[in-house]
Amino acid sequence: MIRRIPSLACLIAVLMLVRVARSDDAPPAPPQVLVVVGAGGSEEYQTAFATWADRWKSAAGLLDGASYHEIGREEGQSDSSDKDRLNERLAELSDLKAEAVWIVLIGHGTFDGKAAKFNLRGPDVSAEELSGWIEPMRSPLVVVNCASASGPFINRLSAAGRTIVTATKSGQEQNFARFGDYLSQAISNIAADLDHDDEVSLLEAFLSASNQVAKFYEAENRIATEHALIDDSGDRLGTPATMFQGTTAVAVPQTKAARDGGVAARRVIFQSAQAVVLTPAQRESRAAIEAEIDRLKLRKSELATDQYFAQLEPLMLQLAELYAAAEAEDSNESQRE
Repeated sequence: MIRRIPSLACLIAVLMLVRVARSDDAPPAPPQVLVVVGAGGSEEYQTAFATWADRWKSAAGLLDGASYHEIGREEGQSDSSDKDRLNERLAELSDLKAEAVWIVLIGHGTFDGKAAKFNLRGPDVSAEELSGWIEPMRSPLVVVNCASASGPFINRLSAAGRTIVTATKSGQEQNFARFGDYLSQAISNIAADLDHDDEVSLLEAFLSASNQVAKFYEAENRIATEHALIDDSGDRLGTPATMFQGTTAVAVPQTKAARDGGVAARRVIFQSAQAVVLTPAQRESRAAIEAEIDRLKLRKSELATDQYFAQLEPLMLQLAELYAAAEAEDSNESQRE
């Protein structure tokens, strides 16, 4: 039998495939946080939006390794608009394999019955345009739209691997939305830590902010004109905070809707000094274990008590072992320093 020697071109192709595989196996880059500050329209709103953005910047600075990017407060003349800069920045981030890319829209929004838009300095960006720009994104994606009339962004952006939060449930809620103010406070407030793990997840911040919004309208004796939604199941429906008990969705907006919150519960933007520092690989393992626990909780009513705890115990042990390993690594690292 005559053996054929692979051509140089074939060898190069195989080498490239190996390199790609190795690249994909490499740990993801730290989270990327992109805050977009929209047109204020008045000094009052401009000042408020700047304050909200500063809170996100501070929170991102406390998250281990996170990179912060911002659009909308640059001074001076430029040939490109904020819309162009947003498109360019998303194109840059789309090539990056990160733990997560966060896009936070702070400002006003509009809805004309067909298209929902986020107001920028210069041309506005529509939900449809943003959907096209994030399509190539390789990283898990979080989009938080704090604007009025932001509800339709869920319908356009919702997909597998994405977590979408909007300040309103529809485009018809067009009054100024206060949700973004309360959310920007909650993301770095340990009081929002419902599961007491010394971290504040996006889900916890969403629930806290929604609760504060409801209290505001109640205290003012006003009809609420904003109802925030969260969607991480990809079904394009979204779930309000009123359908959660603790951090578990106990109801769904429609009969066949998927339950939201499981992914958002693992998207962390703030860690206290007491939080156990996990590596990217450990965070992925924790996410997988917690997803199993969430699925088991949903089946609790179908199982006998002994069956439920028999299945829960090994999962909790896996979590305990993961945290023990992380604490040991952290202790060894401190001793070396």
